[in-house]
Amino acid sequence: QVQLVESGGGLLQPGGSLRLSCRMSGNSISIFNMAWFRQAPGKGREWVASFGVGGNTDYTNSVQGRLTISRDNAKNTMYLQMNSLTSEDTAVYYCSAVYPFRPGITYWGQGTQVTVSL
Repeated sequence: QVQLVESGGGLLQPGGSLRLSCRMSGNSISIFNMAWFRQAPGKGREWVASFGVGGNTDYTNSVQGRLTISRDNAKNTMYLQMNSLTSEDTAVYYCSAVYPFRPGITYWGQGTQVTVSL
């Protein structure tokens, strides 16, 4: 059974940096399409960035140039490096995994809170 555990969230000031981690257990992260989503207070869950099985990456427009998604297959872990953070980045961040041959099943982590505030 695939399990995802996020870590690395916290409270920081505008302009700060943070790195989130998402560790997979129960399978190999290298065969999954991985992604980060976030949910701000009072809003729906929003896609942030993706890391495909082939190594391709994609980002939502609002984070382009500030957030970087990466994956370490040896550690079975995905990362989200977050720079130049603003209050608009405040949200619970979730990682997800989809096996390409079973696109109807999405695995989710429990989320990690990121709060950007003075």
